Amino acid sequence: MLRLYHAPRTRSVRVLWLLEELELPFELVTVPFKAPSSEFFVQETPLGKIPTLEDDEAGVVFCESGAIVEYIVERHGEGRLAPAIGSPLRGRYLQWLHFAEGTAYLPLGVMVWLTRYRDDAEKHVSLLEDLRHRAAGGMAFIEQHMGDGPWLLGEEFSAADVMTGFTLTAARNLGVLDDRYPALMAYFGRIEARPAYQRAVQR
Repeated sequence: MLRLYHAPRTRSVRVLWLLEELELPFELVTVPFKAPSSEFFVQETPLGKIPTLEDDEAGVVFCESGAIVEYIVERHGEGRLAPAIGSPLRGRYLQWLHFAEGTAYLPLGVMVWLTRYRDDAEKHVSLLEDLRHRAAGGMAFIEQHMGDGPWLLGEEFSAADVMTGFTLTAARNLGVLDDRYPALMAYFGRIEARPAYQRAVQR
């Protein structure tokens, strides 16, 4: 049995959405999110982080949303939501899979940290402006390079769209994703319309 430790409005939404897309059986353990102050790894999960995934069959427990997404697709996806190793689309898939967290989400995460978990945001106005500029650069990169298809890999929806979708949700909530990026806004509209995404958000 797969067991996901989840808190709403956190990166665990990515994993929950992926599980819904693949229609896999899983146990959802919803835990309260504890805003980090001076200490990290304080969440009520086996590793102190959200998300954490347990795979009883494999005997593994691990964290990091991107790693969990990749693991689920490889071990339980049965060839779905990722191009095969050796496919011409594999490099593009891996690029977007990791761009979502490693580049696009990075400035957004620091913005959240400064504005929601600290009480001195007014002391960091220039830093916040720089973060917003960097975040806008990430949105512009996706807008420019996502291609003409409905999804990042063209006609086929993939786990890279799952990773990117959560990042775009955060960008919209922070006022970074807006009508300056018409292709990206249309793409995000298609993401929000997916039944699995809607089920994940509702849960």
